[in-house]
Amino acid sequence: MLFTEENDTGKAVAGQKPLAARLRPKIFDDYVGQEHIIGPGKLLRRAIEADRFTAIILYGPPGTGKTSLAELIAGKTESHFTRLSAVSATVKDVRACVEAALARYQLHNRRSVLFLDEIHRFNRAQQDVLLPHVEDGTLRLIGATTENPFFFIVGPLISRAQVFKLEALSEDNIKTLLHKAATHSDGFPDLEIEIADDAIGFWAQVSEGDARRILTAFELAVLSTEPSEDSIIRIDLNTAEESMQQKAIVYGDDGHYDTISAFIKSMRGSDPDASIYWLAKMVSAGEDLRFIGRRMVIFASEDIGNADPRALSMALDAMQAVEKIGMPEGRIILSQVVAYLATAPKSNASVKAIDRAMADIREGRTQAIPLALRDAHYKSATRLGHGEGYKYPHDYPYHYVKQDYLTEERQYYVPGDLGFEKKIKERMNFLKNLKDDSTDE
Repeated sequence: MLFTEENDTGKAVAGQKPLAARLRPKIFDDYVGQEHIIGPGKLLRRAIEADRFTAIILYGPPGTGKTSLAELIAGKTESHFTRLSAVSATVKDVRACVEAALARYQLHNRRSVLFLDEIHRFNRAQQDVLLPHVEDGTLRLIGATTENPFFFIVGPLISRAQVFKLEALSEDNIKTLLHKAATHSDGFPDLEIEIADDAIGFWAQVSEGDARRILTAFELAVLSTEPSEDSIIRIDLNTAEESMQQKAIVYGDDGHYDTISAFIKSMRGSDPDASIYWLAKMVSAGEDLRFIGRRMVIFASEDIGNADPRALSMALDAMQAVEKIGMPEGRIILSQVVAYLATAPKSNASVKAIDRAMADIREGRTQAIPLALRDAHYKSATRLGHGEGYKYPHDYPYHYVKQDYLTEERQYYVPGDLGFEKKIKERMNFLKNLKDDSTDE
């Protein structure tokens, strides 16, 4: 089957359109996901329904409905819709759209929407060509991008646009789409399709929030399955797995919690092989990469802490990089950092310190702030004794001086003997000896 895109008249160029294109919604009630921006009463929906927008930038991961939303906007506002891809379009193409839009408005009093896919691929000069025509209303621009528009789109254009961030679709969103795909008149109108619950669950798990990816797999499953004797096409788990070329991992709620527990405990136990195995299970099962990244960041502070301060930075970098890059390359980043976290020296001194201090606060042992530490920058503070007697540590040898920072002395942070905490412990002992031997001068 030859799949093709639509041209700007809305007609297929050749062959059958893919399922994702056939199912594009015509009304808001048919649109799945992104309730935070197009739910009833939300800003984007109000702007569309009132037909009051000049430029919109839709920013989000692949398969989250950017193109569908752009076409829905054009239809709702009864505007002529032209689609260009910034990957292949040129300045000449943009100028041709402008000329056509001007003629269309003059002859038919009809507005024109230019949907520019992958707008971040336009360079500065190409983006500058759009500016005057967006500003004077000749073109109503809808740009779509998977990259942060504030980094890739020129300031004058971004200042004239409303930016909306689309989120990866939830598993429930994907399930809704699959039920729709099996029954919608624009899907497979001549076929009766039944999908097993475990097949729907599998597709929802491995989708990574990408509707186009799952609808493509579903279409392949339908077209490659022979009808049964009662003329029904039945899609089972095995067919769903084959459509994705991926095996379903047993991973219900218990699997989710048990596997992340095994993952954390393996890193805590300094076993990189086990840690990477449990990581591989989660990734293969379609676990939310953001969830894995967040757990790694927490682990870096809770179980490594100052024994290796670089661990937190690496975990944060991994979380951000994976969210930006996605799969399959994201697995490499996760593997690298998991290996680092598992083999790093361990310390839970930081979490024990804050828990001890918070226990003191809870149990009613709140201490008064010493007068020397109180804010002395406002008028009349000195009359209250605020700041009186404060010693500025940078004025003393080793940038340290004896003074009380608590009204009752406590020790919450007790560094360990591994990694960088060993040096911290040596530094604290050195200062303690200075304190014991020093005078107030």
